[in-house]
Amino acid sequence: MSSHRRFRAAFALLALAGAGLACGSPTIRFGAVLPLTGQHAVYGLSIQKGVDLAIERALKDPMFAGKLEFTTSDSGSEAQRAATALEEIYDGGALAVVGGVTSGEALAMVEVADNKGRVLLSPSASSPQLTGISTNFFRIFPSDFAEGTVMARYAFDNLHLKQGVVLAKEETYAKGIQKVFGDEFQRKGGKILETVEYPEGTRDFAALCERVVTLKPDFVYLAAYAEEISRMIRHLRAQQFMGLILATSSFAAAETISQTGAPAERVYFTQSSFETEGNLPPAVQEFVTAYRARYRGTPDLYAAHGFDAVNVLLEAYRQGGTTQLSFWKGMRNVRELVGVTGTLQFDEKGDVAKFPHVYVITDGKAVDVEGERQRQIEEARQRMREIEESIRKLQSQGG
Repeated sequence: MSSHRRFRAAFALLALAGAGLACGSPTIRFGAVLPLTGQHAVYGLSIQKGVDLAIERALKDPMFAGKLEFTTSDSGSEAQRAATALEEIYDGGALAVVGGVTSGEALAMVEVADNKGRVLLSPSASSPQLTGISTNFFRIFPSDFAEGTVMARYAFDNLHLKQGVVLAKEETYAKGIQKVFGDEFQRKGGKILETVEYPEGTRDFAALCERVVTLKPDFVYLAAYAEEISRMIRHLRAQQFMGLILATSSFAAAETISQTGAPAERVYFTQSSFETEGNLPPAVQEFVTAYRARYRGTPDLYAAHGFDAVNVLLEAYRQGGTTQLSFWKGMRNVRELVGVTGTLQFDEKGDVAKFPHVYVITDGKAVDVEGERQRQIEEARQRMREIEESIRKLQSQGG
């Protein structure tokens, strides 16, 4: 059985205690199917926190207060269970559902969305197979095509790497992104010495990493999910791997980086631009402040995408309406929506118009390498301006 949580009970009763509920107000139903247990729970639990914050915020809006009902089901990290849970939520009257956290789950859920003629919005699935797969499917996470291409170009052009090994899991997501990365890296003039793939259920990561080390590549590109990437990084470090370690956005979960510990230092990976420190845009600062107040921690990329996913659905409702057709039109009319992960709108295939950045782990934190470079340049320029001003003052005093 899928586990359900009805946020109307959790939040709306408190919000409406003194306000009353107008008779005849239409109920606005949405939902989410997330891997809250199982091997992908690290993503689902983080996304859920962002979803919860977005709902809590929405219930303060007169348009949604007393009307919004949001049901969340646990996929158990299983594709077929995700599809079944999605059908149940649609049958409960949901206009649209946030779901398809992994590419495998998303692929299984699209058929249900098409059968029901309802919108499915993925917060994090990235397989190129999902591009244009259905007019009912949208996603706010960049495609692996963009992610793999960006990392391959950065590896060759900026890190000056010439030959590497790809270590990838035999599953939909990993196969898609490792192919994009490998093809682009070799197109640039680099060489992939070997692609080492391992099946579901593999436990001997030490042997896999030993194979990588013996090939003596400039780098290894890890294409898998969080827990497995973390284990491979630790094994590579333990075996004194001398090359650079590159990874996919699957490594971007804050819990995974924290659990990997010191071996994560200087690991490069790609993700959508999302910062939690420094001079933040107002929307991001509000989200980060609210997250820290509620969860006593710092949000990661996946929490941010959960938050944005709910807000996209709310905006589509504002742009469209309560019928399936009008809501679908509302999704198509989402234009330049300010999200915490960037400006959100969709192309004709339902993909988000966003591009990932390259990050590196420094002192336990993910740092945007381009953003850091620009910050250092600006600091140098500011220092030069201060020196020039000091010189002018000394010349003026001497004159």
